[in-house]
Amino acid sequence: MNSFSRETPSPRYLELLGYYREMHEKGVREKNIPPEETFDGRSLPRHAMQIRHIINGFGARTILDYGSGKGRQYEPMTVKLEDGKTFPDIPSFWNVASVTCFDPGYERFRNLPQGTFDGVISTDVLEHCPKEDINWIIDEIFGYAKSFVFLNVACYPAIKTLPNGENAHCTVEDPKWWVEIFDARARKTPSVKYFTAFDLPVTNKDGSQGIQTVMHQG
Repeated sequence: MNSFSRETPSPRYLELLGYYREMHEKGVREKNIPPEETFDGRSLPRHAMQIRHIINGFGARTILDYGSGKGRQYEPMTVKLEDGKTFPDIPSFWNVASVTCFDPGYERFRNLPQGTFDGVISTDVLEHCPKEDINWIIDEIFGYAKSFVFLNVACYPAIKTLPNGENAHCTVEDPKWWVEIFDARARKTPSVKYFTAFDLPVTNKDGSQGIQTVMHQG
């Protein structure tokens, strides 16, 4: 798992990257999902409040969204608190100076970010990465952070499939597996704290399938 890197990723990583670039451009035809709604960043808003608490705790002002998709999560949208206070968009809700988007599968954001950021967030990304590249990707994520990392990982197969018919979630593991990797990386930079939100499949009382999010702090 340690033989690959950003400069020399695995052949599998390059294969998947090609598929994701194609899906960004053409959408997911078998699911009738148009390009503009494919990997558009919709998984972030449900974590926005938890991320806000973390940002406030560290006084963070600069954020990197690693694997941001098309970045539509940062377009104008009304964010409303229980007390009725509203914000015009998520960056305002977080009270940060800047949010930088990075996604190697999307033309607009595929260039590697420069420098470091107070916090790095990554939602619905790691399960799309091949196992042989996980270590260097995690290392890269932590390397961009000054204060904290927030990682959301889905621990179940995806609804979407790749153009070759494979499931879009190529690394489906339980939280324990992921935490061991995160802990090992976190020990290299103790000043950077990490937080995770694991999405787990559950069966509801009525027999329907749902998702339960389990939080963990490293």
